[in-house]
Amino acid sequence: MTQRTARNGSGTRQTVSRSFEVIELLEREECLGITEIAEEIGLAKSTVHAYLKTLEQCGYVVQEETKYRLAYRVSLLGESVRKQSRLFVIGRDEIDNLADETGLYAHLSVEEEGKGINLYQSKGDAVERYDYQSKKVQKPDHLHVTATGKAILASLSSETAESILDAHGLPRRTPQTITDKETMLDELATIRDRGYAYNDEEEIKGFRAVGVSVCSPSGEVLGAISVSGPKSMLESNRFRDAIPEVVTRTSNLIEVTLNMSTDYAPDDTER
Repeated sequence: MTQRTARNGSGTRQTVSRSFEVIELLEREECLGITEIAEEIGLAKSTVHAYLKTLEQCGYVVQEETKYRLAYRVSLLGESVRKQSRLFVIGRDEIDNLADETGLYAHLSVEEEGKGINLYQSKGDAVERYDYQSKKVQKPDHLHVTATGKAILASLSSETAESILDAHGLPRRTPQTITDKETMLDELATIRDRGYAYNDEEEIKGFRAVGVSVCSPSGEVLGAISVSGPKSMLESNRFRDAIPEVVTRTSNLIEVTLNMSTDYAPDDTER
């Protein structure tokens, strides 16, 4: 490889990286002008303008007067990615049923690059007027603060779970958040024995959740499901007993359907 080729390759990677910085910023802030974007990511306005025009030509950004926002095409890409997930296709209806049965929020989440991503969320009647988790579907999050995240961590190998905690840390969200690594590892051991995870105001003050992992027939951790809601709706026995039972049952239903799926080879189901 010549020196010029190496420089061009490096420049291309930087251009792609910067373009995604612009996309991610617009995802967080919704609509921004060139000056605001330039100040946020530390680039000259002329450079940002060039990135925006390229993204606009590709159909990923739309200009509205003096500001830019993500194009609706981006949401179509996200929906296409979700539909490629067998877990999403099979689990979506069960998550709707879970929300209907409990009246609370129900979630289907996966782990990617050590963060939790919410594939699908359904809202029950009891929380219809609340908007606690409107951004949860779009935003990757730390695994240690959510019930689905802790359920996923507990179902991974101890080495993998520990490496995720080392890589991403355990930042505090509320006074209840577990921020000590050894305490979290003990918590994960308890979850493995118990079969389900609690989030007791660890992500949002006044909010509770119960999560259970979903695994393939071969034992691969595919993701997790949860039910969550205000503490006032998840008190004592309901939080500790009733909700874990219904979430565990739903996880089992999803796993049985996955087990029957032709997408998994017979050899996998026998291991």
